[in-house]
Amino acid sequence: MQDTKNLIFVNTFALLKKENIIKKLVLPLYLVFFMTNLLFAQSVKVPYVSSEITIDGKADEQAWQKAPVTTNFQQWFPTDSLKAQEQTRLRFLVDDKNFYVLIEIDAASDNYIIPSLKRDFSAEGSDSVTLVIDPFLDATNAFMFGTNPAGVKREALISNGGNNYRRDFNMSWDVRWESETQTQKGKVVSEMKIPLSSVNFPEGATTWRVNIYRHNAALGEWSTWAPIPQNQNIAGLAFMGEVTFERPLPQVKSPLALIPFISGNAIKDFENATSESNFSYGGDAKVAIGDGMNLDLTFNPDFSQVEVDDQIINTSRFEIRLPEKRQFFIQNSDLFTDFGDQREAQPFFSRRIGVAKDLDDNTIENKIIAGARLSGKINNNLRLGFLNMQTQEDAANEIAANNNTVFTLQQKVFSRSNVGFIFVNRQQTGNPSFDSGQEEYNRVVGVDYNLASKNNKWTGRTFFHQAIKPTDNDNAYATGLRLQYNSKNQSVVYSGTRIGENYQSDLGFIRRTGILKNYFNYEQRFWLNSKTLRSIQLGQAFYYVGLPRENWRTNDRGYFTQLEVSFLNQAQFNLEYKQNYTYLTSDFNPTGKDDAVELQEGNGYRYNEVEISYRSNRRELLYYRVQANMGQFFNGTRQAVNGEVSYRIQPYFTASVRLNYQNLRFPAPFTSGELWLISPKFDLTFSKKVFWSNFVQYSTQSENFGINSRLQWRFSPLSDFYLVYNDNYFATHTFAPKMRSLTFKLTYWLNI
Repeated sequence: MQDTKNLIFVNTFALLKKENIIKKLVLPLYLVFFMTNLLFAQSVKVPYVSSEITIDGKADEQAWQKAPVTTNFQQWFPTDSLKAQEQTRLRFLVDDKNFYVLIEIDAASDNYIIPSLKRDFSAEGSDSVTLVIDPFLDATNAFMFGTNPAGVKREALISNGGNNYRRDFNMSWDVRWESETQTQKGKVVSEMKIPLSSVNFPEGATTWRVNIYRHNAALGEWSTWAPIPQNQNIAGLAFMGEVTFERPLPQVKSPLALIPFISGNAIKDFENATSESNFSYGGDAKVAIGDGMNLDLTFNPDFSQVEVDDQIINTSRFEIRLPEKRQFFIQNSDLFTDFGDQREAQPFFSRRIGVAKDLDDNTIENKIIAGARLSGKINNNLRLGFLNMQTQEDAANEIAANNNTVFTLQQKVFSRSNVGFIFVNRQQTGNPSFDSGQEEYNRVVGVDYNLASKNNKWTGRTFFHQAIKPTDNDNAYATGLRLQYNSKNQSVVYSGTRIGENYQSDLGFIRRTGILKNYFNYEQRFWLNSKTLRSIQLGQAFYYVGLPRENWRTNDRGYFTQLEVSFLNQAQFNLEYKQNYTYLTSDFNPTGKDDAVELQEGNGYRYNEVEISYRSNRRELLYYRVQANMGQFFNGTRQAVNGEVSYRIQPYFTASVRLNYQNLRFPAPFTSGELWLISPKFDLTFSKKVFWSNFVQYSTQSENFGINSRLQWRFSPLSDFYLVYNDNYFATHTFAPKMRSLTFKLTYWLNI
């Protein structure tokens, strides 16, 4: 009987081979089996240890020997179909208080790229490894921790699935954790210790979603533990592996953190011939509530240590939105800011709190008296955000005191989507003796639905928001829809937004009202097998903005044709041709000059231009990017150059210069002009604890020459001493001093 079975098997195999069925059937099945194993291989057990691991980059504890080794990193750049040329190995451990990660990277060359010793470095221009943790398994929010061969640390919060690096990654977040790195012949060993109290997770959790990605600068290669398609973001949360703990994680009692500060400054106002000095104190407190909630409290906050904003040349008709850098507003910020249309109608924008305009329309600080912020997970599927801050009256600048409140809920639905609710309220407090120009209150209430498919091919949003004011509540709404399909070879985006003419959000960012906007974009990608090029992307975009209140008159219209070329050395070239039409609903001054003859409302303009840009390889010591615009601009012409050049003596010194030049020419009697913005910057990192940044900005549009020198000494974890020097001059025909200040701030993180 056994011989008969063997004979049947041999004859069957011979028949399959003769008919070439092995190649047609068995080989594809083998490939499916291989890829399935590859996918499910990105899961590893995490042993429990009873003793704490010493973080020194040596990994000589016996406990590491019991941790399973996992590897098999896959390329993401330049392709997603090959294994990494130099592999990375991972081990994980956990105890009652900490999560440990051991990362060993193979490196044939020890000529590592380490641009700076400053915390929160960019991985794009540095050798690095980065850990991403999703403890609640929602594939939407995560914590990020990274390091490089010099042991420099970086951390960030990821929201919205990590689809957009600029919008969804908050590098201003700061938290306690440890990391040390040792370089050895042919490899680099990094140890991480992440306190369980630093990452919220459900009590009794047995599994976390995890991924680790590496930038190998010598080879120009990016690789990941869990494979990620090359058309997706390398830190995208839809594609992650898993770690399974040997025993359920215990509830960790997070300590109460008190962060008191003292600060003082000396200010000289040359314009008003006054001098003053101030001394202040205050502080923050951080309280963990349950497994997933954080309560942040602040009293008499002071943000003098925050990096100065980059100046810009604004030749558009709209206000420019600058990023939030103040630490108090950072954690879980997406719970408050990720509502509505991020470009046209955002109901809450945190920089509206504590920032106001003086009588000369200059941006100044509006003192915050105190504030509270509760945010995080109520359970695995429900998140809550609550913010309340009281600002102080400034009678000299006719700024009223206000109480500012935001309340949000976000319920997860399906695999990665969610439904959100938001309520925003600005309520004037006190009885000012002046007219602040504000209504007594302004409120916005709304609902958003955010779509994200399991494989992240489909993403989108739809929302409806209603403003509530003492008067004019008809047509005081904003609504919109956005839908994107993103596959490996093509991307299609449609969005539509309708904003009523009476829609208003005093704590939001609203570019304009009374419009209907439609936008469509199609992109086709070609992934190349070339020794120089990685991909070519062709795109076509169209947008239209109509005015319903003016019988659907066209306000704006544009057609864009785009070409993007990506190189294997990580450089990039872009070419774009733009056809524009604009109908002015108000007078417009493109140059920003006070005495300019403005373009008049009620006129329509057709104008076309070409935009060319190139970005070099950031791994080189000398890096540059340049963008040039040439063509028509309303009824005139524009030639513009915008770029940056930087050079580093790694890892201690980096010098860079940003340049923005705009040459606007209009027929008489309209005002022409040349606008310049020149911004040199010099960064010195004496060690991983002492940083000195010097920033000079000269702008002809704002007629200001500014100097900002900022020294930071991190003398203890999350505890800093800052010394900040600011000097501003009138950049007019008579170069004269305007305002000068010297400020110190001392903060100390105390766990109780």
